[in-house]
Amino acid sequence: MATFLYSIGRFAFRRRRLVALVWVALLAIAGVGAATASTATSNSFSIPGTEAQRAFDLLEERYPGQSADGASARVVFKAPEGEKITAPENAAEVSGIVKELQDGSDQIASVADPFDKKAPAVSQDGTTAYISVTYDVSSFELTEETRDSLKNAGNDAREGGMTVEIGGDALMVMPETGITEVIGVVVAGIVLVITFGSLVAAGLPLITALIGVGIGVSAITALASVMDLGSTTATLAMMIGLAVGIDYALFIVSRYRAELAEGREREEAAGRAVGTAGSAVVFAGLTVVIALAGLTVVNIPILTKMGLAAAGTVVLAVLVAITLIPAFLGFAGERIVSRKDRKARKAAAEQAAATGEVLVGDAPRDNGGTRWSRFVQRRPVMVLLAGVIGLGVIAIPAASLEMGLPDDGAQPTSTSPRKAYDLLSDGFGPGFNGPLVGVVDLKNSDDQDAVLQRITGEIQKNDHVAIVTPPAPNDAGDTATFQVIPKDRPNSTETETLVHDIRDLGDTLKSEDGAEVYVTGATAMNIDFSEKMNDALLPYLALVVGLAFLLLMVVFRSILVPLKAALGFLLSVVAALGAVVAVFQWGWLGGIFGVEQPGPIMSVMPILMVGVVFGLAMDYEVFLVTRMREAYVHGESPSEAITTGFRHGARVVTAAAVIMIAVFAGFIGSSEQMIKMIGFGLAIAVFFDAFVVRMAVVPAVLALLGKRAWWLPRWLDRALPDFDVEGDKLRKKLDGDAAEGGSGKEERETVSV
Repeated sequence: MATFLYSIGRFAFRRRRLVALVWVALLAIAGVGAATASTATSNSFSIPGTEAQRAFDLLEERYPGQSADGASARVVFKAPEGEKITAPENAAEVSGIVKELQDGSDQIASVADPFDKKAPAVSQDGTTAYISVTYDVSSFELTEETRDSLKNAGNDAREGGMTVEIGGDALMVMPETGITEVIGVVVAGIVLVITFGSLVAAGLPLITALIGVGIGVSAITALASVMDLGSTTATLAMMIGLAVGIDYALFIVSRYRAELAEGREREEAAGRAVGTAGSAVVFAGLTVVIALAGLTVVNIPILTKMGLAAAGTVVLAVLVAITLIPAFLGFAGERIVSRKDRKARKAAAEQAAATGEVLVGDAPRDNGGTRWSRFVQRRPVMVLLAGVIGLGVIAIPAASLEMGLPDDGAQPTSTSPRKAYDLLSDGFGPGFNGPLVGVVDLKNSDDQDAVLQRITGEIQKNDHVAIVTPPAPNDAGDTATFQVIPKDRPNSTETETLVHDIRDLGDTLKSEDGAEVYVTGATAMNIDFSEKMNDALLPYLALVVGLAFLLLMVVFRSILVPLKAALGFLLSVVAALGAVVAVFQWGWLGGIFGVEQPGPIMSVMPILMVGVVFGLAMDYEVFLVTRMREAYVHGESPSEAITTGFRHGARVVTAAAVIMIAVFAGFIGSSEQMIKMIGFGLAIAVFFDAFVVRMAVVPAVLALLGKRAWWLPRWLDRALPDFDVEGDKLRKKLDGDAAEGGSGKEERETVSV
């Protein structure tokens, strides 16, 4: 592996113009594809294998022509204080708005008058009413004229003193991340300048990461309509691609500068940097890809697409790092090193030439990393206990985790959808915003009317039910639908119990009569989604951790080091989940992070955090510990190897973590609750893993284990493939070539920058 990547690095350095041209061409092609692709017209959500999805599929089969993909909206009215919405002047105003909406767009499928006697939509106290609007197309296909017609509905009523708010998905727009995303990239640039002391060196990781992300996100945009990719897919890919792209480039550029400091020629330094640090990049990238691609085991299409799209962006980041970075290093010349270091080396070279000495590179110097590693090795037990107990305390809120999917009730209280949601809850009851849709398959029923009467009668007796609407059979008479309005809010445990009670009733009916009863709707889908996430978490965790454990065992030639890496990850991810619960569910420090409405944690959050954070956590493990392994293989003691690893890796890992935290934290400013929560969760998880687990717990454990950390049974060592990640075979090969080439070449290498 190291020898192969060494050849790639040297080739890319020599043929830098060709390599750069290829990547720029790919970026241009992807950009043109994104610009010319049709806009995604669907953001479908399905959960194969669940009862809610089976009911949804049955509705599409038995009620042809009634698509559920169309956008919808509710225009909610509340009469002025002391008045009724049913008063003649108020009712006339609302009915006039119904007419305006019907004439306002040819994309409208139906507009329901709230005063229609067949389906009234007026609260019992007569103060609140709503107009239901459905469209023939999805929210992404609505024209601006249609949206404006909906937004302007009720302007006259507002002027007359009525409260008018609009909810539903018809006005849904792409989430905005705000200025904080830009701030995250700026912070990354500042950290890189501080780390390298050179604008050129700092700019390389940013430019190459943006090229990789640009290609990845453009490709996703180009394929969005064909593959039904949601808006969150591109956002997650950009978030992860940008973070790992900067980090991978950072490690290779840092190793290149270290090779220059040892007196290598620039092309040779580029080859060795890609051969050694590039090997770590490849395996670190593999762990991220395994974690993201592993989301396919959950068998939820939207999650599968998100994982595979993000994994593809990570693959691009790895390819950019091992090809485009060495090409750009060729363009950068000596400017990759800070002006101060260039002057110092020039002076050292002149002095060596004057005295006849051979310059062999900079001697290792103590830095913050070496001092910290020695501190940890002097007090390993204390550091280990402090790290584990501290993260354990932060993880406590995770025990109170409540999961669900956000609806308009999770929106900021200042928005119209949230105000409409609250008006409906106040006027019609907390469960009105989360109706359950019952679907009865009557094909095998002997007495259809009796079955429908029994179903509605039994459901109405349930203590958690407010209203059951009469069943509505289809034209064929083999299927009927009805609505159940719960007494409790959609995300409550009482509503979840109600869903299971109705399904239990359906099981009884099926065994007695042959009729089948299903429950679907947004609320039932959310409940099924949360349960499926819970059921999939442990198998997914076992798959990802198991595969990555095998991969790390190959990399480190050890059993205990990969085991320590996996346990450390579990500690950091549970602590991060505890922090997410404290902020987004309990509301602690919610004002700082823009959480206006605490509520359940998104069902996808735990499994997504496991996937993404595991991959990123292994990045730091690979980058930090491979340098220790390299030093140990080359003859240093376990203690010296830890110090060497921190001498070369601590500053770079710290910079990489700060950059990744800044990038993820930039998405906390998103207007979309899901993106905000993901950004916060990943940022805090990287903080815990990089600065507590990898920088404190890892050296403490390695110090306590000593030589046992690198133990591997001989039979297993022979069975595992040797990819030479630490570059030992590459070093021997190059040293042998140098010896055959004579000392003249060696001397030329040592005096060149």
